[in-house]
Amino acid sequence: MPFIDSKISIKITDAQEKELKARLGQAIALLPGKSETWLMTGFEDNYHLYFRGDNSNPMAFVEVSILGTADSGALSNMTAEITKIFGEVLGIAGEMVYVKYSSTQDWGWNGGNF
Repeated sequence: MPFIDSKISIKITDAQEKELKARLGQAIALLPGKSETWLMTGFEDNYHLYFRGDNSNPMAFVEVSILGTADSGALSNMTAEITKIFGEVLGIAGEMVYVKYSSTQDWGWNGGNF
């Protein structure tokens, strides 16, 4: 039940959004037991982000929410892949990408909870 929500400071094209969705769908498999089958993604472009009080560079805040937990090694691998994806697809430098992880034991879907 992963959800990857991305706030991006620049405008993205439909083609870029589709490529991000596809590549994040592959990357989620870096977390044990997760796959694109249950992945939901969201993208907010032209989002007003500031880092160190400045907004002159493209940047992104990416939040990965998962049911259950993942070990720090898997999360580190996921951060590296997310940073790579946003760099290759959108030209956002790695130091301009924040990744936040949220874990929960309660996740609802289709009128019930897992």
